[in-house]
Amino acid sequence: MPTLLAIGVSPRYESSTSRKLSALFVDSWRAAHPAGRVIDRDLMKTALPFVDLPWIGGAFMPAEMQSAESLAAIRISDDLVAELKAADHILIGTPMYNFSIPAVLKAYIDHVVRKDVTVSTDNVGLLTGKKATVILATGGDFSPGSPVEGYNLASGYLRQVLGYVGITDVEIILAGRGLAGDYGETAADAFGEAVALAAAA
Repeated sequence: MPTLLAIGVSPRYESSTSRKLSALFVDSWRAAHPAGRVIDRDLMKTALPFVDLPWIGGAFMPAEMQSAESLAAIRISDDLVAELKAADHILIGTPMYNFSIPAVLKAYIDHVVRKDVTVSTDNVGLLTGKKATVILATGGDFSPGSPVEGYNLASGYLRQVLGYVGITDVEIILAGRGLAGDYGETAADAFGEAVALAAAA
């Protein structure tokens, strides 16, 4: 059955543009794939440690040489990779922080980009045949032609790292001026059509 992995990042929940648009995406995807399955991965509710020495041991040493600490450290990474492998479509709904991505999303990426697991030893991505949609909510306007368009480091980085693990079919929906929603405007609604179309594709 088709499977969607929906990754939520924002800590703002009800007032989050990326979460509102992600919820719309999931609803539209379910409508287009009535027999499909959705895996919900909320990074705000995931105890996600940063990569440390025990994790490195778990990722790079043969299983028979790993300590109990390394085995425990790599377990969350194994679970996250399994979700990625099970998914046909990956949705990442995230805010932009200081022109890039939140630390928790970077930590997630560090857990799933692994040699001989998601990337071969000769740097060939192993997660092929999947598509990804990134909903990137920003307080400012980083759209093409904007004076600060080049400040958007998040879009290029996410496209590059997804491609590195083999996911090259990537659509980025740049939901700019997200803070407008705090002032009574319907910023999230402005991107609803693009989100629905991406979900149904």
